[in-house]
Amino acid sequence: MAKMAKTAKARALRAAATPVPVRKVTPRPVAAGRRAEVERTTKETSIRVAIAIDGTGSAQVATGVPFLDHMLDLFAKHGLFDLTVEATGDLEIDQHHTVEDVGLTLGQAMRDALGDKKGIRRFGNQAVPLDEALVSVVVDLSGRPYLVYELDPGRERVGDFDTSLIHDFLLAFVNELKLNLHVDCVRGRNAHHMIEAAFKGLGRALDQATQLDPRISGVMSTKGVL
Repeated sequence: MAKMAKTAKARALRAAATPVPVRKVTPRPVAAGRRAEVERTTKETSIRVAIAIDGTGSAQVATGVPFLDHMLDLFAKHGLFDLTVEATGDLEIDQHHTVEDVGLTLGQAMRDALGDKKGIRRFGNQAVPLDEALVSVVVDLSGRPYLVYELDPGRERVGDFDTSLIHDFLLAFVNELKLNLHVDCVRGRNAHHMIEAAFKGLGRALDQATQLDPRISGVMSTKGVL
């Protein structure tokens, strides 16, 4: 019995002395300066957008359109972008000019922040649920703008927000960013849920597409340019 106890003790000591392997976590590559600020002023709106691609998801948004503010907060949070949006517009007429011009300016700022797109993964694909709603968002930073928007909210307004303006926002955003964007609502009943899932998915898909991959030399295209 004494011999068995000594053997067990020796094994325990050897096990304690064996170092536990530590998994090394490689930090996500970050390109210094992947940020931009754009100001755009017309007779209808005045917009300022600042964005940092490699952020933490903080947002300061004031467009005068509360529902749009909410969606842009979600976009920044889930995309891990640091985002500032300041907008004034002719809201006494309607929300259209402000919503569309914010999308346009945001797309321009993101395009400027990405620069030549060297090293980015280019594609992103996210499916996001929100209760009964499920929305798929697929993006390609191809340099060729195209929008497929298959999301029917089933009602014209959420609060005082005109839901048709989501299409106009995304179209302006896509054209300035030179983005191929597909938004498909798989199912849903609540208009707020469907649109919210779309903006969360857009942020997450663009986070995926803008990530730098050390394996990529130049741009992710056989053409050599995006």
